[in-house]
Amino acid sequence: MRQLGDILVSEGLASHEQVAAAVEEQERVGRTLGRVLVERGVLSESQLVSALARQIGLRFVDLSDHVVDASAVALVPAVVCRRHTALPIGREDGRLLVAMADPANVFAIDDIRSITGMEVRALVATRVDVIAAIARYHRADGELDSLTVAMDANAENAAAVALDSVREVTDDAPIVRYVNLLITQAIADRASDIHLEPTENDLRVRFRIDGVLHEIMRSPKQIASGVISRLKIMADINIAERRKPQDGRLSVAVEGKKIDLRVATLPTVWGEKVVMRVLDNSTAQLTLADLGFEPANYDSFASSFTKPYGMILVTGPTGSGKSTTLYATLNIVSTPEKNVITVEDPVEYRLPGINQVQVNAKAGLTFASALRSILRSDPDVVLIGEVRDHETAQIAIEAALTGHLVLTTLHTNDAPSAITRLVEMGIEPFLVGSAVDAVLAQRLARRLCGRCKQAYVPTPEQLRQARFPWADGEELPKLYRPVGCPACSKTGYKGRLALHEVMQVTEEVERLAVERASGAAIGAVARAQGMTTLRQDGLAKVLSGSTSLEEILRVVV
Repeated sequence: MRQLGDILVSEGLASHEQVAAAVEEQERVGRTLGRVLVERGVLSESQLVSALARQIGLRFVDLSDHVVDASAVALVPAVVCRRHTALPIGREDGRLLVAMADPANVFAIDDIRSITGMEVRALVATRVDVIAAIARYHRADGELDSLTVAMDANAENAAAVALDSVREVTDDAPIVRYVNLLITQAIADRASDIHLEPTENDLRVRFRIDGVLHEIMRSPKQIASGVISRLKIMADINIAERRKPQDGRLSVAVEGKKIDLRVATLPTVWGEKVVMRVLDNSTAQLTLADLGFEPANYDSFASSFTKPYGMILVTGPTGSGKSTTLYATLNIVSTPEKNVITVEDPVEYRLPGINQVQVNAKAGLTFASALRSILRSDPDVVLIGEVRDHETAQIAIEAALTGHLVLTTLHTNDAPSAITRLVEMGIEPFLVGSAVDAVLAQRLARRLCGRCKQAYVPTPEQLRQARFPWADGEELPKLYRPVGCPACSKTGYKGRLALHEVMQVTEEVERLAVERASGAAIGAVARAQGMTTLRQDGLAKVLSGSTSLEEILRVVV
């Protein structure tokens, strides 16, 4: 058998010097050669597994780019695939091709052989790719459908179980399995929100994926009360109260990773609607570089949050990533030398080293009252979840004027409108101009799938309709459009990126604020001073191939 180092050198994946240094470190730290090279950034996980496959004479398969035979997948139950981290992907010469994370697992091969009655040929794939492919091809939809039928056949018993003895229900109870599978599938599909909506005739389930709602399934109306009661119990919400909205929180473990969900109920004419926001703590660890800032916008924004005092406003509609941007900013400004305190409603992500305060209106802890107490706690940086009223805005403005860096959000359509919005809330214009240092408006757009996006040259008419910065006689730009592949669930998009509009409050803008000028007048001056609008930033990301022209037109006016 050839040595792994020889294979890596012969295929140009590593140099003799890199392998020699890794062998020396391998002996010192007790890790394998391949693992040392991956940790040093010489190899990717996929390259290492491919080289190991060649070392033992097996074939490597990249599942994220491989066309999987659905009929082969159907031969082995999902529970067996998950147990062995193996997935049938096709047939060859009368044998079943099975992608495996551990091709030496003879028990897995024997299980699959006895289930299918076919000889098995093991192929090697990375563990991450196999798990992702199992989640993609063995979706929970089929099992959810069968559980729906089982619960519908005995709907009265399902509701009784949910309401009367749900705390003692076993994990095998149909209603428990239904809810668990629903949450697991949403997380596998990268959903940010789960909507359960009772209608006149059924229970509609929708997932919000990359900012767009997709209907997943419809279940019989009879099971709605049982499912909703189960969720309310898990979120520690009063199951007997159905006349007013309630909020709660629950945690689940998926593939060894803890995921929090924020649960909100809303009484409707057909029953209680439940919306669950999926809170992935890795989102709170993102850096500003991960959010898609163009260099000029980043420099402009950074010049504000690196100051010791002043107010920074992040504006945009609900679900535009304002909180994520503020958390990413906090990750930069939060140091051991600074006292950082936040007041949020609710606290979505727990951040290490930061004092976070949860608003509790019932106990009298509002944004305004919490902010007063915070200012007595010697803060350097204050984050306010949202400025909703005159009192909160007044205290925040005064804090920014007295040596504190204040980060907060506001609901406006663009950056210039934030100035007029504060004035409309009753804040004196001269205070707004003096306290606010910068305004960042943002939107979220879907990112094109890197595997299947397709280059094309648009027609002049398409560019004119989109108001693209192009003139007759210039060369037509090369843009990209979505196609759809297994890696992006046939949507053509995978993940999201932010569009930004950063407005610095200069002397001219401050003067306009004092004069109570309109948002349009402030915007005209800001653009003349070099502000990049949301549309311009979006079109720059279209030219870079990050997203499509249609997507920008969908999210930006």
